[in-house]
Amino acid sequence: MNTKKFDPAASIQALKQFGEFGGVNPSITDSSTFTFMTAKTMLDTFHGEGEGCFLYARHWNPSNKFLADALAAMEGTEAAWVTGSGMAAITTVFLQLCNAGDHIVSSITTYGGTYAFLKNYLPKFNIDVTFVDITDLEAVEKAIRPNTKMIYTETMTNPLLQISDIPALSKITKKHGIQLVVDNTFTPMIFSPFLLGADIVVYSMTKYINGKNDAVAGAICASNQFVLDISDVNSGTAMLLGPALDPLRSSSILKNLHTLHIRMKQHSKNAMYLAERFREIGLKYNYPGMPSHPQHKLIKSMMNEEFGFGGMIAIDMETPERAAILMEAMQNRNVGYHAVSLGYFKTLFSNSGKSTSSEMPEDVQQAIGMSPGLVRFSVGLDNDIENTYQLIKESLDEM
Repeated sequence: MNTKKFDPAASIQALKQFGEFGGVNPSITDSSTFTFMTAKTMLDTFHGEGEGCFLYARHWNPSNKFLADALAAMEGTEAAWVTGSGMAAITTVFLQLCNAGDHIVSSITTYGGTYAFLKNYLPKFNIDVTFVDITDLEAVEKAIRPNTKMIYTETMTNPLLQISDIPALSKITKKHGIQLVVDNTFTPMIFSPFLLGADIVVYSMTKYINGKNDAVAGAICASNQFVLDISDVNSGTAMLLGPALDPLRSSSILKNLHTLHIRMKQHSKNAMYLAERFREIGLKYNYPGMPSHPQHKLIKSMMNEEFGFGGMIAIDMETPERAAILMEAMQNRNVGYHAVSLGYFKTLFSNSGKSTSSEMPEDVQQAIGMSPGLVRFSVGLDNDIENTYQLIKESLDEM
């Protein structure tokens, strides 16, 4: 259990964020540019010194600031910045920390889009990446070079559901004077990576944080200095590449954020129920909440226990063909939807090797132990999870 006794939900709720006219929800900023009463204030704001002032919506705007402040409270960081997608958050951090000739150590088990950016895109900037098994701490440290700038991982990796030892990785990064960057998309509130030793925490808010699959968004939670650096008008990656989030979406996500603690508990409860039932019938499954998971003790040592073990679970159907038959049968029975993404109130399922991890070559998938028939479930908020299980069982029995 996380001994810091940090409650991310309470930290969000402690914020007072009134609308411009006293509304219980902050007002939506319907402006791309902002006025200044004096020329000096505008000049100061351009230099990052205009406290409480806004320059241009690509830089900052009030709606985005409200959401960023809530996310920083949730993570325990000094500040945050919100982006137009999760990949925008991830790539902004990479490109802010690294220059040509630098090096990154990354978990090889990671979201397919992140893997593709690291493997295929960064080489054009002469940024080198070494992929490692993030659970092998010795291999992680051996991969560090004099020009390494960071270690990158996901708290719970996609799609193998490995658990990264954030405190141990933090010791390694601090020893070598580099940054630890952690994607916490799968496990908001369950883990507080910054308090466990990470320097920067990134999110795809498209997933659990928003929870409605009606918006694409991302977030970077970090120090005040790093947020100032990425939003600097002269050299900030976020400012110059322009991945700003639309204020209307910021406002919508902020409202959904206040129910995240309730949703995460239900996602976790339902996933645990399915894991236990899958064990009973002898189905080959993977869920970090079960004692059979290789990092079960590790997750218990790091987690904010009241939010459970998360809503992600995987089963192995051995071949893509068998996975396809099962997923179509489950969709026909209204178990959920055959779709990518996660964190939705309906259960979503996909064959990772043919979808969200398809950017990873098949030989690499095989090398890391990803079954070609792996079906990843994002378990929904079903009120009657036993009924859901029975529908899954009927689909399995058809095969």
